[in-house]
Amino acid sequence: MEGVAADKRGNKTVRDLALSMVVLGVVVFGIYLFVPHGNGKRDPVKTETVSYNVELEQARRDAPYPVLGPTGLGARWRATSVQYSGADRRNVTWHLGFVDPEEQYVALEQTNGAAKAFAAQVTIGSHPDPGSGVAVAGATWQHWSGGRYDALVRTDKGVTTVVMGTAPQSQLVRLATSLRPTG
Repeated sequence: MEGVAADKRGNKTVRDLALSMVVLGVVVFGIYLFVPHGNGKRDPVKTETVSYNVELEQARRDAPYPVLGPTGLGARWRATSVQYSGADRRNVTWHLGFVDPEEQYVALEQTNGAAKAFAAQVTIGSHPDPGSGVAVAGATWQHWSGGRYDALVRTDKGVTTVVMGTAPQSQLVRLATSLRPTG
């Protein structure tokens, strides 16, 4: 008698496992349908305008190098992101992102850390274009391309400044020209 009960229980276990898998699949599919998820095509650049003056002044007081900020860009340049990190004194970073008048992303990045690694990281894989010096306000900036963002990169006295984005080079030059170490 025990053998018959064991056979029935064994068959029932396989059947229960198959039913459980079906029910679990339906639940997972239901969650997938009702939970919002991105389509992977949107640019993660924020478009909400933020104020950056307080963060800029804090960064200028704290950083071991002259932190740059824009002057005279005009109201159609909207700041959309700002971040300062001074925890690692050998790699202090400053970021200020904008949407320009043509709705393109343009950003300023600065560090006293490793120049090439920093520029490659913030531009998401760009690399220097040999012989591509761009004159901006009396200084030569190197053009970087090939990654997610084109960029103008300049290293001076151990500080690397990157002006990058989806905007055309003329807008990158416009932001770079506006940069000053004080307001």
